[in-house]
Amino acid sequence: MRLILLGPPGAGKGTQGHRLHEAYGIPEISTGDILRAAVRHETPLGLEAKSFMDRGALVPDEVIIGIARERLGEEDTEAGFILDGFPRTVAQAEALDHMLLESQRPLNHVISVEVPENELLRRLARRREIEGRDDDTDEAIRHRLEVYERQTAPLIDYYRKTGLLRPVSGVGTVDDIAQRIKTVL
Repeated sequence: MRLILLGPPGAGKGTQGHRLHEAYGIPEISTGDILRAAVRHETPLGLEAKSFMDRGALVPDEVIIGIARERLGEEDTEAGFILDGFPRTVAQAEALDHMLLESQRPLNHVISVEVPENELLRRLARRREIEGRDDDTDEAIRHRLEVYERQTAPLIDYYRKTGLLRPVSGVGTVDDIAQRIKTVL
């Protein structure tokens, strides 16, 4: 099974991705994790990404796509994968489609975890309290939600047109949400 988890910050993609990994035994691939690993291992693309990150600049699509291509080429992804945080833009989605077409491993599903904004704000504020995350200031949270709306939300229309989109309510208990996802899969 090859799938993407879409949803705004605080929607629970990481939690649900981990559950899907446990249920199906396929790797959960987070863009942040593979980016940090590429930097840590000083791969050519990781060093290129680090040069942008060190300047506080966004890592360009070409670099993110290259790092994703490398990770999806690893042996553990042959039986499938769960993508969280990639693609983030339509350009990245088109590149992903192309690379999966080349390897004859098309996507099966795109799960859109849908959560109202007031619930997202509540969850992210709670996460800040529990985890003490410095990056979860009110201003940073609102900025990340705006960036999601501007850059990533268009993927919902993109994948709806392909017939792969599976919207799932992300409100309720972790178990309830996991069950909804398993039902659509």
